[in-house]
Amino acid sequence: MRLEAGARLGPYQIVAPLGAGGMGEVFRARDSRLGRDVAIKILPERLADNEKALSRFEREARAVAALSHPNILAIHDFGQADGVVFAVTELLEGESLDRRLSREEIPWKKSLEIGAAVADGLASAHSRGIVHRDLKPANIFLTREGLVKILDFGLARQDSHVSEASVTAGPTAAAPETEPGTVLGTVGYMSPEQVRGETADGRSDIFSLGCVLYEMLTGRRAYKHRTQAETMAAILRDHPPELPESGRTILPGINGVVMRCLQKGPDERFQSARDLAFALREILGGSAVSAAAGPAAPRAKSHLGAWIAGAAAIVAVAAILLFASAGVRGRLLAPSRQIRSLAVLPLVNLSGDPQQDYFAEGMTDQIIANLARLRDLRVISQTTSMSYRGSRKRVPEIASELDVDVVVEGSVARIGDKIKVNAQLVQARTDKNIWSDAYERDVHDILGLQGEIAQAIARKISVELTPEDRARLEGGRRTDPEAYEAYIK
Repeated sequence: MRLEAGARLGPYQIVAPLGAGGMGEVFRARDSRLGRDVAIKILPERLADNEKALSRFEREARAVAALSHPNILAIHDFGQADGVVFAVTELLEGESLDRRLSREEIPWKKSLEIGAAVADGLASAHSRGIVHRDLKPANIFLTREGLVKILDFGLARQDSHVSEASVTAGPTAAAPETEPGTVLGTVGYMSPEQVRGETADGRSDIFSLGCVLYEMLTGRRAYKHRTQAETMAAILRDHPPELPESGRTILPGINGVVMRCLQKGPDERFQSARDLAFALREILGGSAVSAAAGPAAPRAKSHLGAWIAGAAAIVAVAAILLFASAGVRGRLLAPSRQIRSLAVLPLVNLSGDPQQDYFAEGMTDQIIANLARLRDLRVISQTTSMSYRGSRKRVPEIASELDVDVVVEGSVARIGDKIKVNAQLVQARTDKNIWSDAYERDVHDILGLQGEIAQAIARKISVELTPEDRARLEGGRRTDPEAYEAYIK
């Protein structure tokens, strides 16, 4: 059934279409009983007989109806008429945050105000046991009156013991009935626990809000790569560049708040959306106080003091270099210590099929074997490395336990006859990414791919390869996939 202007759904008269997505079309309508304009979201006709889609549509209505907060879209009604299932919400005038971002740069102060308002709305939802699980700019609406509204609780979960899933690359998607262990959300804004298919609580929404804040403040996404698999792998392993690196003016304190939201482990993030809202408003309040205070007195004096302090520091360094012994000078000016030990952590299986875990484990094992045969390099054994599978420990902690200089981590996905591998090298002490690359090869070339990755790592850590090493690692003979699988199984 196609709704045209003038059509009626019970007491509601359709005025005009407003938009459409995978889970429904939205129309402007007139409530004849109360004499007000509303928005009506209808389930697409193709899904009208789909019990799972109906269940999700009703779940969204119930989730929103349970909430009453100025930063959450209000729902007025839910029902059926002439075979059409619909939900009635307040009508919003304005635009979504993703449209605003595509059109213009948002000032940092406005970005924090939007983030604090969203955090307020999430705090209300979380207090009622509701987790959004699909927070992104497309689901945040900025009204003409300056209000911020959270939309689309279609993926919301109220039972904290249930884990659901459906990966979407676009604004919305029709999710099937879901089971524990699957992946839910929009790629690029999902938390690490969502990527792993684990149960997500309110701290998962905080990670997603951190992604939104990052995008507003820098003009680019925290996690965006060529493919969904690469983006999901980056969420699990990478930290986005610090905010000041974007080139925009970032007030002190903002970077720390956003980066805390984006920590891999839920325990390392803000533990409540209310705390995050408070932190954002503390920065806003502090900036207002600084502006109101005006310029500091004797500015010239402070400049002179800074100049003197800088000059003194230069003189001190010069004196040290001039009078220190040759040995001391050598240590002061020497490059960072050479890398002599590493650990390869279990590659994450991103194929979407748990039955492919053995494939990821086999890749990990072969990379370890290739590296372990290089001279002057201590490589942690496969048995020890595999003990960290699924571990939530940070790289510095793992490196300290294993006493290694660097850690290799990454992901692998087998899709048909293609293998996609993402690998990165992380410095143990600083947790900084010092090398990363993405590979895509035919499954017949898997041995050559393993050797190529090992060579790239060896070059990065300045391990000298003998002619025998090169011949072995470059010996990328084509492999029978069935024979290879039988071998690693």
